[in-house]
Amino acid sequence: MTDEEDEAPTDPARRIKTLERKLALAKQNFVDYRALVSKKLGLAGSLDSPSQPGPSQTIALERDDDTHYFKSYGENDIHAVMIQDKVRTSTYAKFILTNPALFRDAVVLDVGCGTGILSLFAARSGAKRVIAVDASDIAERAARIVKANGVEDIITVVRGKVEEITLPDDIKQVDIIISEWMGYALLYESMLDSVLHARDRFLRPGGVMAPSQCKMMFSLCDSTEIFKERIGFWDDVYGFDLSVMGEDLYDEAIVDVVGPNTLLSEPVSIKDLLLGEITPRQLDFSSSFTLVSTAERRTKVNSFILYFDTFFTITGHPVPSGTNVTFVKEGDVVVAEIWPAGGKRASQRRQSMGADRDTPISFSTGPQSVPTHWKQTLFLLREPISVAEGSTVHGTFHCRKSEDNSRELDVEIHFSVKQDPEDPASETVVQMYKVR
Repeated sequence: MTDEEDEAPTDPARRIKTLERKLALAKQNFVDYRALVSKKLGLAGSLDSPSQPGPSQTIALERDDDTHYFKSYGENDIHAVMIQDKVRTSTYAKFILTNPALFRDAVVLDVGCGTGILSLFAARSGAKRVIAVDASDIAERAARIVKANGVEDIITVVRGKVEEITLPDDIKQVDIIISEWMGYALLYESMLDSVLHARDRFLRPGGVMAPSQCKMMFSLCDSTEIFKERIGFWDDVYGFDLSVMGEDLYDEAIVDVVGPNTLLSEPVSIKDLLLGEITPRQLDFSSSFTLVSTAERRTKVNSFILYFDTFFTITGHPVPSGTNVTFVKEGDVVVAEIWPAGGKRASQRRQSMGADRDTPISFSTGPQSVPTHWKQTLFLLREPISVAEGSTVHGTFHCRKSEDNSRELDVEIHFSVKQDPEDPASETVVQMYKVR
């Protein structure tokens, strides 16, 4: 402390300046202390230095859309649900384990590795090196799982956001990126942004993205049972009208499962994502659609339905036009070829890498298939629309990241109905939804 400060000046202007210097010194001491604690505890990056505004500035708190997201993936239950989703897990296993020519001696990056199950598949299929990345607490258990399975010489678990990490052992590029990044309505949670960042930073030219392609599928739907469960029952609760409770549900997309007979039109693709090419900016989009009713008699349509189909190819190229997705039916045995009886390793026939051998492997989250943990996404209509066979619904589907939380989605659907090709279209209806 200087003599000037010891004198405790009585002049107000000098005293204010003295106090400001003391405040600045205290702030700097606090910053240094935080840095010291962070270094001692090995928490680099978790105790970020606060901004240091001047006397007349206001501290602006940075919005955090990630903390809850990563924390949720540190819990066991969510990983049990995903691994027990046989459509999801067995399809990834089939692609990885039946394509040893692709994975043999490859360097693989697993983005959002979770328990490390996809990394274990890659190691079993002959990968030379696998880097498994996750920003949540599950990374610590993934490292123990890798060690428990005796593949720590192949798989390295890196905890951190893929946007911020560096690859170990001076690795600069990888041959394959595997990731299970899909969320409800495909794009919920915005994990794809991180996968594309990893692609642009680490995937070598000609490298393969797995999956290589996803299609967002859209259709008319009869979701009467969902309506009754979520909204209709509020109309009469022990003789009381509680319908106010259901009013806001029209603004929220509903994630649930409906049966194959609920589709009232042939589904159309409203967004085709080629993972080797698409950019983060293209994930906010608008897409026109025309849905043709397949109802055999006049029917009320009370919702639109959205689901996605996922494709894997060994070249990473788009699937040919008209390629049918695989629907898994109840009772189908989808894991026998991956895990033979007795736990022995599946046979791995040597495969050609020619284009003629690039038979896509796929799965669907639609109602025509066994339900997955993604279920389907339903957009209930405030006013149901009446259709007969051949009626058309024309419209535009708008999707963008929410301004309130970048991991949520804002959806806006504009549509009109033509009962007959010669009839004029109805007035355009606009309805907005949150996917969260």
